[in-house]
Amino acid sequence: MLNYIAVRILSTVPVMGIVALFVFILLRLAPGDPAAVIAGDYATAEDVERIRQQLGLTDPLLIQFFRWLGDILQGDLGTSIFSNKPVTVLIAQRLEPTLLLALTTIIFSILVAVPLGTIAAYRSGSAIDRLAMLFSVGGFSIPVFVLGYILIYVFSMQLKLLPVQGYKSPFTEGIGPFLSHIALPTLTLSVIFIALISRMTRASVTEVLEEDYIRTARAKGQSELRILLRHALRNAAVPIVTVIGIGIALLIGGVVVTESVFNIPGLGRLVLDAVLARDYPIIQGLILFFSFVYIFVNLIIDLCYTLLDPRIKY
Repeated sequence: MLNYIAVRILSTVPVMGIVALFVFILLRLAPGDPAAVIAGDYATAEDVERIRQQLGLTDPLLIQFFRWLGDILQGDLGTSIFSNKPVTVLIAQRLEPTLLLALTTIIFSILVAVPLGTIAAYRSGSAIDRLAMLFSVGGFSIPVFVLGYILIYVFSMQLKLLPVQGYKSPFTEGIGPFLSHIALPTLTLSVIFIALISRMTRASVTEVLEEDYIRTARAKGQSELRILLRHALRNAAVPIVTVIGIGIALLIGGVVVTESVFNIPGLGRLVLDAVLARDYPIIQGLILFFSFVYIFVNLIIDLCYTLLDPRIKY
């Protein structure tokens, strides 16, 4: 097990290197010039060129890349062009809202999707099954920002039950204000996640319910609840956990849109602001950070397989 973990950790090094190279080249090929943005609309060509030299943008791309890569190896993700703050500091300042939004989304999605998919599988072909599948299709079809504005209109503007936007820290503002402000963003971000997990849960549990040992358990007189929880759901857990790990990619993309809709000062808003301002260091640092998180989550998912299925050995 330890050897497997070590190999997986070492294998992330070339992956992160490829990601870094791809991000660096893609940003340099994209239209726009951060020096021109900094200089303003009334700057002369000489002013823009001087700023480009100060930022090191006039150096050959190869030199710029290896300079940036050397800083990364020392734990330095660079300095923001506009705020002149280290990217690591900006990420640390914005990490809490994004992390808590992701955690509430994952917990809420699993608590809803797994029972929903299990019931749909158990009552296959019934009205509950059809409604669950209809919800899954709808969850994939509705864009996150559209759903966010619909929820704001219904729960904030019409019913006036929840605040329109903003974020309150549970550590400084209290649990109540935190839950009221995080409820709509969590619900918005959870819909596509619930659709993904419930669909996989239904497919996996349906397949397991057709196995011989399920018929044997029923023949022994075990209750249907025990059969579902102890036999069906447990043996269907591996593909469910796998799709939860895959869904983290959807979650990362949805965070950017959701935080923008609800004005949450997290990493998603930081990404959007950096893209609009052409702030290369922030964009590069955030993409590397999100890539590392995704790789780490997939490592945890792989390790969970051994707990869910004793037949799996590393």
